[in-house]
Amino acid sequence: MDFLSLALDWTPNVNHIGFFVAQNKSFYRDEGIDLNIVSPISDDYASTPAKKLEQGKVDFALCPIESLISFRTKRSPFSMVAIATLLQDDLSAIVCLEDSNIKRPRDLSNKIYGSYNARYEDRIVREMIKNDGGEDNLLCSYPKKLGIWSTLLSGNSDATWIFLNWEGVEAEGQGIKLKYFKLGDFGIPYSYSPVIAASESGVKINRGTYQRFLAATKKGFLFCQNNHEEAVDILRRQVPSTDLNINLERALDLSSAAFGTEETWGSIDGSRLQTFFDWLNRKELEKQRFSAEEINAWKFFR
Repeated sequence: MDFLSLALDWTPNVNHIGFFVAQNKSFYRDEGIDLNIVSPISDDYASTPAKKLEQGKVDFALCPIESLISFRTKRSPFSMVAIATLLQDDLSAIVCLEDSNIKRPRDLSNKIYGSYNARYEDRIVREMIKNDGGEDNLLCSYPKKLGIWSTLLSGNSDATWIFLNWEGVEAEGQGIKLKYFKLGDFGIPYSYSPVIAASESGVKINRGTYQRFLAATKKGFLFCQNNHEEAVDILRRQVPSTDLNINLERALDLSSAAFGTEETWGSIDGSRLQTFFDWLNRKELEKQRFSAEEINAWKFFR
């Protein structure tokens, strides 16, 4: 039995459903894998999933593709690669309350944005504002990561970045109306989030084991598409009690198609990555030029 560990990017939610299904249905065990799933609740997000990967505390980390660039370009670089993506479509958006005076991204000028303090995040949002004709004077606040969503609801921030298939569903269930802005609608060629990241050295040493991990994970996510009720029941046992008010059936309905198909699950399009990397470079958000081939390890697992 191979023992592996995965650090989640957020508290258990619909984006993670396939992992929990694969665990519950013994898909991992059938592949000779014992998977430990690590929630950020364990340390109140004191350490990011990518940092846990760098420190050798986990084998895999869920993170946005930007984290891979960030860790490769920091003072002491750490070579991370993406071995699969969970979503084929971008289900995230910048959101504000519908009854605010923010009608378009340009209206975020001089507004408070609840930020996760990721390396490129604030500048990406500023580029969206500028693309919509606004001024580059976004005011960023940095609450505790697990409390950022609540700052929008309490009025302590004017906007933040969420997943529409999770926080968006929560807001819908509470009768809270949101105005949302998808990056792609405002000239930002965002790529993938979250991806399953691994260390480059880990991929070279453990390719066969990682292939078996991905095969079981794929089976878990695709199981959800045709077995909604059972998958939701499995997820319900994992989400924090504070999230049990979220309509999990609705969340899965919004997510299911983005998991892809038997042919496309996990696939990472190198040209889509390269377009985003070139955009970061062109906007001087990242000075070092990257090739998608350096980061996209999906090609090893097709």
